[in-house]
Amino acid sequence: MSSLPSCPQCQSEFTYEDGGMFVCPECAHEWSAQSAPAGEQARVWRDASGNVLQDGDTVTVIKDLKLKGGGGVVKMGTKVKNIRLVDGDHDIDCKIDGFGSMGLKTEFVRKA
Repeated sequence: MSSLPSCPQCQSEFTYEDGGMFVCPECAHEWSAQSAPAGEQARVWRDASGNVLQDGDTVTVIKDLKLKGGGGVVKMGTKVKNIRLVDGDHDIDCKIDGFGSMGLKTEFVRKA
């Protein structure tokens, strides 16, 4: 078995070293040998200002967000308490008073 790391983009095991770079022949992704991850790294969620978000944080909506399917708008400045960070197309699961449960993207919130 090879001691070279798998491709971080497509998880292919057929990587090879070219100078100081690793190359994946399947997806053509190239990355530096110094930045090769030693193991699985945890995902870090950041708000619109670059602050790190964690489960249970309180955030503020930074622009008016139209709701799909029903109508209504979550207004800019709305505070959302006790967020839960998830993987998926929306990064935040939360409950907003007057609207109920919904998903938000981190690019539309700022840590309060």
